[in-house]
Amino acid sequence: MKVVVVTGSAHRNGTSAYLAQRFIEGASEAGHEVFRFDAAFKSVHPCIGCEKCHRTGSCAFQDDMNELNPHLFEADAVVFVSPIYYYGINAQIKAVMDRFYAHDDRLHAKKKAVLMLTMADTTTESAEGPLASFRGMTSYLGWDIAGTVVALNTGTLDLLENSPYPDQAYLLGKAL
Repeated sequence: MKVVVVTGSAHRNGTSAYLAQRFIEGASEAGHEVFRFDAAFKSVHPCIGCEKCHRTGSCAFQDDMNELNPHLFEADAVVFVSPIYYYGINAQIKAVMDRFYAHDDRLHAKKKAVLMLTMADTTTESAEGPLASFRGMTSYLGWDIAGTVVALNTGTLDLLENSPYPDQAYLLGKAL
């Protein structure tokens, strides 16, 4: 199975990066081919709804989405890993998701999807928006949700490492 993991955090050794790594370990051990795209370290221009993609078949912005797109098209599973800073998925992943618009027709395909979130909050309140968005997007694209990990009270790497969430991410990767 080909798996694309899209991360959003600008913290290379932060909580969501660690959760992504644990997922990748599980998926790799299960024999899956994994491509990781760290959106915070790439150049992804936000979609501006200019419609060039629908007129010409090509996005107006030639940036690092050109690196990600071939992997997205071939992927059997797409995984999004984001910190929650302020009641939403982080901007770097949101920019990637918005650019799906340019290739909407190619992304309507049988795929699995996973969402993993880290946050300092001790309740799921700030995750409700990202979870609803994820459910809506996957439903629209016809993707099956393979799982979610909502890592509560994980504002630091120590808190995450001493929680059940890294094992949940690992097992989710392995179970794909």
